[in-house]
Amino acid sequence: MLPAGRQQAAGLVPALCVMLLSGAAGLGWQVVWTAQFGAGLGHEIVAVLAVLAAFFGGLALGAWGLGETIARSRWPGRWYVACELLLLLWGVACAFVMPALVQQGARLIGAEPSAGWHWTVSFVLPFVLLLPASAAMGATLPALESQLRAAHSRLGALYAANTLGAVAGVLAVVFLVLPHWGLQRTAWLCAAANALCAAVGWLMWRDRPVTPSAALVPQTHAQWRLAGLLLATGALGIGYEVLAVRVLSQVTENTVYSYALLLAMYLLGTAAGAALYQRFAHRLGDADLARDRLLQALALAVLLSGFVLREVDVLCAWPARWLGEGAVAALAGETLAAAAVMWLPTLVMGALFTHLCLQAQSRGWPLGRALAVNTAGAALAPALVGVWLLPALGAHLVLGLLVLAYLLLQLPARWRRPQVVALAAVACVLALALPPLRFVEMPEGGQVRSYRDGVMAAVSVVEDGEGVSRLRINNRAQEGSSASGLVEWRLAQLPLLLHPAPRRALLLGVGTGFTAAAAAQQPDLQVDAVELLPEVAAATALFAQSPAAPHPARPLHLVSADARRFVQAQGPAYDVVVADLFHPARSGAGSLYTVEQFSAVRERLAPGGLFCQWLAIHQMDLQTLRSIVAAFQKVFPKAIAVLASNSLDTPVIGLVALPGDGRIDLAALQGRLAQAQALPGLARGLATARLEDTFAVAGSAIAGPAALRRFAGDAPVNTDDLPVVNHRAPWATYAPEALPRQRLLALLDALQPQYGEIARDGDGPERLSAYWDARRRYLAFGTTVRPVADPAAMLRQVQPTLMALVRQSPEFRPACEPLLALARATQSPALLAELQAAHARCVPAR
Repeated sequence: MLPAGRQQAAGLVPALCVMLLSGAAGLGWQVVWTAQFGAGLGHEIVAVLAVLAAFFGGLALGAWGLGETIARSRWPGRWYVACELLLLLWGVACAFVMPALVQQGARLIGAEPSAGWHWTVSFVLPFVLLLPASAAMGATLPALESQLRAAHSRLGALYAANTLGAVAGVLAVVFLVLPHWGLQRTAWLCAAANALCAAVGWLMWRDRPVTPSAALVPQTHAQWRLAGLLLATGALGIGYEVLAVRVLSQVTENTVYSYALLLAMYLLGTAAGAALYQRFAHRLGDADLARDRLLQALALAVLLSGFVLREVDVLCAWPARWLGEGAVAALAGETLAAAAVMWLPTLVMGALFTHLCLQAQSRGWPLGRALAVNTAGAALAPALVGVWLLPALGAHLVLGLLVLAYLLLQLPARWRRPQVVALAAVACVLALALPPLRFVEMPEGGQVRSYRDGVMAAVSVVEDGEGVSRLRINNRAQEGSSASGLVEWRLAQLPLLLHPAPRRALLLGVGTGFTAAAAAQQPDLQVDAVELLPEVAAATALFAQSPAAPHPARPLHLVSADARRFVQAQGPAYDVVVADLFHPARSGAGSLYTVEQFSAVRERLAPGGLFCQWLAIHQMDLQTLRSIVAAFQKVFPKAIAVLASNSLDTPVIGLVALPGDGRIDLAALQGRLAQAQALPGLARGLATARLEDTFAVAGSAIAGPAALRRFAGDAPVNTDDLPVVNHRAPWATYAPEALPRQRLLALLDALQPQYGEIARDGDGPERLSAYWDARRRYLAFGTTVRPVADPAAMLRQVQPTLMALVRQSPEFRPACEPLLALARATQSPALLAELQAAHARCVPAR
């Protein structure tokens, strides 16, 4: 028979393995549930925080209610098995029924809900749906700790193993499982892990009763103080995570992998801290003194990490110096920055949490109650720090407040020590004297016109030395500029011209506001525009001051909402819906390119309605585009593709679902243009967008339905269950395989427009086909042109090719207009005469 000590050790090993696997399954479930709720309830801060609070609330209730019941039971091992089985069964059931229920939740919220109603539905729905599973999850650690109650010091090892498993779970699910298996099969994998944990627990502990814990002692001042410490440290710990993520988001790519790495570094630090506490706790001596020393160490760690936060842009870029450009270097940079910011504070957090839980147990509290109070504090932090403090004060001031808060949690007598006062003084200097924690890339001679620390992102407007203002989100995503007028006019006017008589239009995404304002040039058109970030909507006022900005003929109706939730809600039908350029690599944006999203848009279209989804080829690789095209064609099988402009560096295409048989009615289009030309404001807008004639509009087409089907091929369809885009698109951001112009030419080679698929009722296919061929040759030629300042030299370089294109298609103005400008600059009457002889459309009639 083994000695008692070896029996305990033998029992600890399977417990640690079970906690490791249970932690991995727990984070796997959280990733699955978060994705499902995000797709239905949206990514507004209300929904994000409500789902998080509901999940944490369930954990806290499970730890409190079930934890105390388990602590008084002789069979905590059996309770553990029951919790794992409940999590398994409820999780699998939720994975199947949640998508439909969440969609109903989006309809229940409505398109423009009041704040109270939005919060209520967004919290109650996930809380009720997840409560059995989250409560069971919250009770697993107290159950195992009760089974191994003989040595309380084992709590550190169990917590460390559980958290380390969570690290492995989040990385495995995000990087490996979800991209290939999707949400449903990931749920089955998590369920299998829970089943394995339950089987091991049943074999190990079903016949091993323990002595129940003593009855709860009456609450004392010391216990209330410990409860306050557990609540406060839970809030401050997650508060620091929220702050660090917000600052790091200004230097990382903000992909699904970025957030997985940030969370993994946070969890890894806490796991290491709990493990170190398990190893060295016997050296700490007096419990109260050790607790206050840990609080001082945590304050110092947060303070030091505040200085590190100011250099995270350097840390993020450092691996590229050694590894070169590419995905490995980019991910290594994000990991290094996250580790440098997270590890030191979280190391102490893990030790402090374990110490406080053990101290609470020694004073009569069951572990479940201590966990519940700490988790409740964690649930409060995102709203407290993310919604209120960060936007109001800025990251640098909040960082100083966190340091001071940790110091204030000590016993008052500790403030007599000079090191405590020194820490507080340095924190105040850091908060008040140093510049704000902002990262804004400044062009030479530039200035920041606007900067807003919003609830979800930092939004800035930066003006360069030439007076061009650019909109940036988290200093990374470029959301348009005051110089992109022609393209943004076309993004609005092309879809509107392809509809015979639009009366109400919906624009998903606002950016600089140019596109929405351009759409509102038509006086009898009601334009609704939806923007997720209120700070972006506010920044449109700056761009409206630009001389090139459109002036709407009637006011826009601007709604601050998640585009996905808005279209799923009940609301008016639209003749035209235009979806903006959502960067597919940004975390969550891939849900705007799914079959489910396109189906929801189809339900909001009026009879004969038109939908256009714009896609930035410079933001995605062709494989990602194939998955989006496959999803679009699954909902709109007769869709065609159009090219927004002839830009080689920022090419944009649109997938367009036309009414009727899916083809452009050229005769109706000609009549539509004639009506537009009768309205002076709209006529000027069409001239700005270079859309004055039928060839400019219909000539933008690059593919019909059959060509798009061939291009999509066997690419995986992007759906809510299989979020291909969310996991594929980041790799094109981290390590582009080709230049945007190379992708565009490869795409045009794969998509050959055919007149019969795209247009009807025109003057014949020959002229339009000539236009399409001229455009293809024009773009290929553009990749070989080297701009020079001398007009004569430039004319010698481009005249032969461009003149040949004009002769091939006199209607192709992009080839004609530069020749006309060079002819005037070089005062060449011969070239003007040659253009007139070719019947070039760009030459004014005499």
